[in-house]
Amino acid sequence: MKVALGSDHGGYKLKETVKAHLISQGYEVEDFGTHSADSVDYPIYGLKAALAVSKGQCDKGIIICSTGIGISIAANKVKGVRAALCSDLLSARLTREHNDTNVLALGAFIVGEKLALAIVDTWLNTPFSDEERHKRRIEGIAQIENEYL
Repeated sequence: MKVALGSDHGGYKLKETVKAHLISQGYEVEDFGTHSADSVDYPIYGLKAALAVSKGQCDKGIIICSTGIGISIAANKVKGVRAALCSDLLSARLTREHNDTNVLALGAFIVGEKLALAIVDTWLNTPFSDEERHKRRIEGIAQIENEYL
């Protein structure tokens, strides 16, 4: 599985930790930046990672900023992206099972390193339920995208 990574300066350190963790587990990683702790604008890097997922260049994406809020808002503007901000394991599991999310957002100032890695593992290892009610709701999201994006 190939995972797109993106972060702003606030998420840079956690992105590097997540990247090393993913590589150690055998994931292929494409790092869209940022590549330092110098101040940058999160929409740039949320967009880069989201586009890679939307275009099929990467299977999933993980994006990180200080709170995870701004970068997830930016990523969700890309057609076909269902980004979810998670700060606990239950949300990480349910957002995959129920919403078939393809991008995970994390807030580096909100979750510690160990919890962040547990969220990443839970999110990546949880399959979509494939239940009809969840498929129907995801189709509803796609219809909104088609009409408004």
